[in-house]
Amino acid sequence: MILLSRRSQLAIAAVVDIALHARPTPVAAKALAGRHNLPPRHLETLLQALVRVGILKGVRGPRGGYELARERRRITAGEIVRAAMVDDLEDGVAPLPESKLVEFVVQPLVERAGEKFLADLDALTVDDLCRQAAEKSIFDETSARADFTI
Repeated sequence: MILLSRRSQLAIAAVVDIALHARPTPVAAKALAGRHNLPPRHLETLLQALVRVGILKGVRGPRGGYELARERRRITAGEIVRAAMVDDLEDGVAPLPESKLVEFVVQPLVERAGEKFLADLDALTVDDLCRQAAEKSIFDETSARADFTI
């Protein structure tokens, strides 16, 4: 069962990747896309959505890219997912069928479950996810890199 859209999963992965690689210079979308086997343009709209809500900061110039807008311990997975979901809604989703069963039974059930799920994600910070990535040696070079976040 898929609880998160691919876009939401990619948003979490992108933010954690940036948290791990943005020192000393910002992470270029091209480098980020390369690590996740995606075309760079595929990520741009998602990264811009994360900039708009204050999770990421875009840095312009030849050595530009993306970095965290706040400390990684102050960004939650739930916040990232909400940003990706808002961006999904702006892309246009097919409307729900007009049904009293959907409106009064199914939709409230899905909303309650979604709220509980997002509450669980709100308990996880980017810092927690970075630690998990380091423990699993996801990126070999990051396990040896020190983090000087205060």
